[in-house]
Amino acid sequence: MVFSSFLFLFAFLPTLAAVYFLIPARFRQARNAILVVFSVFFYAAGGVRLIAVLCVSFLINYIGGLMAGRPGRGGKWGRAIAIAANLLFLSLYKYAGIFAGAANALGVSFPVPAGLLPAGISFYTFQGISYIVDIRRGNVSPQRNPMKLALYMFFFPHLTSGPIVRYREMEEEIDCRRESVELFAAGMRRFCFGLGKKVLLANTFGEIAGKAFAGPAPMSAGLAWVGALAYTLEIFFDFSGYSDMALGLGNVFGFHLPENFDYPYISCSVKEFWRRWHMSLSRWFRDYIYIPLGGNRAGNGRYIFNIMAVWLLTGLWHGAKWSFVLWGCWYGLLLLGERFLWGRWLEKLPALCRWAVTMLAVIVGWMFFRAASPMEAVSAIGNMFGVGCAPEDGRAVYLMLEYWPEWTAGLLACAPIKNLLSRAGKPNTRSFAASLAALAVLALSYMALMEGSFDSFLYAQF
Repeated sequence: MVFSSFLFLFAFLPTLAAVYFLIPARFRQARNAILVVFSVFFYAAGGVRLIAVLCVSFLINYIGGLMAGRPGRGGKWGRAIAIAANLLFLSLYKYAGIFAGAANALGVSFPVPAGLLPAGISFYTFQGISYIVDIRRGNVSPQRNPMKLALYMFFFPHLTSGPIVRYREMEEEIDCRRESVELFAAGMRRFCFGLGKKVLLANTFGEIAGKAFAGPAPMSAGLAWVGALAYTLEIFFDFSGYSDMALGLGNVFGFHLPENFDYPYISCSVKEFWRRWHMSLSRWFRDYIYIPLGGNRAGNGRYIFNIMAVWLLTGLWHGAKWSFVLWGCWYGLLLLGERFLWGRWLEKLPALCRWAVTMLAVIVGWMFFRAASPMEAVSAIGNMFGVGCAPEDGRAVYLMLEYWPEWTAGLLACAPIKNLLSRAGKPNTRSFAASLAALAVLALSYMALMEGSFDSFLYAQF
């Protein structure tokens, strides 16, 4: 089930809200149980067998948390076993294919497993690992109530596409959150705007990118750039739209989930971009991989190793494809270049120039991310810069003119205009205007859904 489906919008969410709010707030555990039950049903809508996957992940982390909370060597072994079990569980579903393919390439006959990748498995596996590590670090205590831990792991807004929530970010609100009309209204407004990002913008830019890349290779340079720009906007509005909906739904039920995006396309360096894009993942790798490896405190050689290790793992986290590995290495090399080679020179340039250089690097990087293979990415990037490209045939101009309203809206939505509007006028006036705008976006999204089928979210496959 996805947030932009009719099943979710007109059956699941209204039913959940009705059942949840009919229970008085003083019966907190009953409300928590309702959220857990509905969250499991939400996930099972993608396939009943997925319930078993989710339950195994839960058992690994529930038992592992109790083991990691023991004092002394028993706790250390408990943490190690729980982390290893999480990684093995993730690898069996996500990376068995690439390992089998590599073995076959070396002449070892090994069957390549085929099966459906459980939606969001990377997200809830990383949440489980953070829970285990934080217990051992003393940041949280092991949760002995299985219903409370299940609510943390299964809570449907962040279950399939994040943000990656740490247990301490939900722990207090599992027992002591306060739902209110104001928070409910703010959450629904944010949900509506996120739905608009997905249905009105991401789906349209996905259609443009599909048309641009659908033709025979090679493409013209203009068409390659149109496709690259469309995909750059598609993935942002798809993922940030999901995050807005997730955070909005969290507010509806009294939770404050961590922000995941902060206008990344206004960044003036690659380092800044990764402080603004998928912030929960960046923080996870920083706190659980980069800093434990030594960060930047152990000399330049170790720093280079740490950066490349983190970005190799970041690429692999997104999927078992060599193009993802290259995408991760691309950003590792860019960050090293900013630190050791061109960073000081770049800082002397005007902000507009620094932004243009950064966006060029980001757009090129998305071609590695989108491609099915490294050669496909290299071919598309070469076409963008006039290498082996076809003559211009007018398709690029057509896609720009045919979709000019979406291009305009998309570029404006990448800028923090909403932040400026949120500070204009009186609070009551702002709230009323935001509600009207949210209703208009909801109506337009509904009409768009009526005209075509809904698409799943890109990050649900990770």
